[in-house]
Amino acid sequence: MRDGDDVGGARVPVADPDVRDPGLQPERTRLAWRRTTLAGTVSAVLAMKTALHDGPSLPGVLICALCFALWLAFLSLAHIRIRTLTSTPHPPVLAPRLATAAVLCTAATAVCAAALVVV
Repeated sequence: MRDGDDVGGARVPVADPDVRDPGLQPERTRLAWRRTTLAGTVSAVLAMKTALHDGPSLPGVLICALCFALWLAFLSLAHIRIRTLTSTPHPPVLAPRLATAAVLCTAATAVCAAALVVV
């Protein structure tokens, strides 16, 4: 910490911009990853229900299997990030490769959902 401006006759310490104080941010981020995986689980179950509603069809089953594969991929990515957030008091920022993979899994799942509605 370094000294800042005088406020009411007292020196107020100013945080050093080079020192990162994550506070509760890692905990909030970990909870957000858990909520997102829960939402993905619900989406995968609804995809299975939609695919099997009028009886199983080959395209419906294939799209449903793809949805589950994407869900598993996202679940493993989220697990990696959650483990990183809980392993150290000052976790590193999210790697671009992990962020890109998570976005691609989410977008591909949305495409699969649209395909299930059409099929």
